[in-house]
Amino acid sequence: MTISIKYPNQSDHWLEEYGPRESMEYDVVIVGGGPAGLSAAIRVKQLAREQGADVSVCVLEKGSEIGAHILSGAVMDPRAISELIPDWKALGAPLNVEVTEDRFLFLSEKGSVKTPNWALPASFTNHGNYVISLGNVTRWLGEQAEALGVEIFPGFPAAEVLYHDDGSVKGVATGNMGIGKDGEPTENFQLGMELHAKYTLFAEGARGHLGRQLSEGFKLRAGVGPQVHGLGIKELWEIDPAQHKPGLVVHTAGWPLNTDTYGGSFLYHLDNNQVAVGFVVGLGYQNPYLSPFEEFQRYKTHPAIRTFFEGGKRLSYGARVITAGGLMSLPKLTFPGGALIGDNAGFLNASRIKGSHGAIKSGMLAAEAAFDAIRSGRQRDELSAYPESFKRSWLHKELHKARNFKQWMSKGLYVGTLMVGIEQKLFGGRVPWTLRHRHADHETLRPAERCLPIAYPKPDGKLTFDRLSSVFISNTNHEENQPAHLTLKDATVPVGINLAKYAGPESRYCPAGVYEFVKNDDGADRLVINAQNCVHCKTCDVKDPTQNIVWVTPEGSGGPSYPNM
Repeated sequence: MTISIKYPNQSDHWLEEYGPRESMEYDVVIVGGGPAGLSAAIRVKQLAREQGADVSVCVLEKGSEIGAHILSGAVMDPRAISELIPDWKALGAPLNVEVTEDRFLFLSEKGSVKTPNWALPASFTNHGNYVISLGNVTRWLGEQAEALGVEIFPGFPAAEVLYHDDGSVKGVATGNMGIGKDGEPTENFQLGMELHAKYTLFAEGARGHLGRQLSEGFKLRAGVGPQVHGLGIKELWEIDPAQHKPGLVVHTAGWPLNTDTYGGSFLYHLDNNQVAVGFVVGLGYQNPYLSPFEEFQRYKTHPAIRTFFEGGKRLSYGARVITAGGLMSLPKLTFPGGALIGDNAGFLNASRIKGSHGAIKSGMLAAEAAFDAIRSGRQRDELSAYPESFKRSWLHKELHKARNFKQWMSKGLYVGTLMVGIEQKLFGGRVPWTLRHRHADHETLRPAERCLPIAYPKPDGKLTFDRLSSVFISNTNHEENQPAHLTLKDATVPVGINLAKYAGPESRYCPAGVYEFVKNDDGADRLVINAQNCVHCKTCDVKDPTQNIVWVTPEGSGGPSYPNM
């Protein structure tokens, strides 16, 4: 088998002129320093220590530090981290705020209805879980990994998959440095470095760009339903102590979205008078005039919500795509020389609005398979023990129970709520039927002429805000003199198709103001890509109706730098 994939911005003659690239050898290379990647690294090293083995592990992280690009709600089920590090509490893991109260509200424009606790499915109850900053938990995991001897390289995005002649994965190469906007090397040009491994685990998070290439090259999605996604937009606030209730977890459905559009909100009370508030919009929405960012801003004005924020201060902002397809959208997890783990595969449980415990568990399972293979003298083959152990795990059981959640909710708020309630509350998820996703998110937009424009109110700068001021507090930065990491397969498509047929949806679905249509002097339209604003959410890579936009890694540690997110 031979895999041949060309990558954006790759130029073979640079290797001829400046090469060869330096290389480093490891037993296991892990791409991505999130909860899945770090848990995999920790588990390999734990097993090596237990068995007196010498197994080398490195983690590549594209953020400037571990946790810089991590964004999640988040309420964490501690089951997986307790398996990975049983004494996490004694070691100071930042799981400090246990959930004290669950509220689920159905919102209309002016009113709200609270669901009685007895009527809530088990998936919406959080007894024993913790309100956390996933970024801070990830930073702590990084410390545990380094203490075990894992080598972590932040600020070095993996830009290219490397292959052996037989088509198996050899490792990855980091991105080249010092490339100018014109795509040519500058005087500061430096080739990336190759990292070779017996096994490479890809933990890039949702819509990982190397994971996407591997899925295409190895046909990992053959016979699998399409993956579906949601865009999560989040703000961190410091609020009036009188409004603060540590451990309070509030979820809503309904307004401001119409009943045909999947989505909802979260509002989590942390410690130190801080709350994490966010909004998730399913990217299978149909109206091209919809703006997830503006829907989030509207949500905060609801009478049942705004009281939490009056007199408060917004501290940080961010956005990230999540995989929401569940068990029925999982790809084949392995290929010769490596595997997909965490949200790069899609282990998030949308019915519980949780993914960190699944990411940790999947990382552990892959790590155990890789360690056993290395100890038995194997390399470059498929880690078949990983998907086999997943099928026997509590994680598979949990995802199987929730396998129809997103499919039902895609049928509308009322039908979805009723059917999820029947499946989860009455049958405990043990039903004989299985639903399939029919369409990928980029296939669902209707032509603009068939949809009503949505008039969004102007931000007030106190409770509601614009995109640019939001991006500012995400601490997003990219080296100015570099090629745009948001690439177009065909430069005529944005105006010729997206603007003409769908009223330019990229100017609305992007939560960072990256895309805007402007007029030339001759009156012709053109698309401007403000790549320096990109918070690496991957929405454009998912939702672009012709899949003409391809996200690739920017230079170095470019992107957001999230504190406490």
